[in-house]
Amino acid sequence: MIECSNCETAQFLQITQSRVYFADGELINEIMETYQCTLCDSTGKYIYSNGSEKPRVDGDIEVTTERPKFA
Repeated sequence: MIECSNCETAQFLQITQSRVYFADGELINEIMETYQCTLCDSTGKYIYSNGSEKPRVDGDIEVTTERPKFA
């Protein structure tokens, strides 16, 4: 789950920009999303590349292994 590192919750995160890159027109090569927390106004960027093991995050967001309790 992606959450704000300042507020320690995902509840107030909004995706402000999202891009998906395709390597050959069929397989996803990279996913880039920019997030903004509407509670504390912090921002961050999440980047997943097909060749890397872990996603890269910049700014005031973090990726946790926690799953949401309610969908």
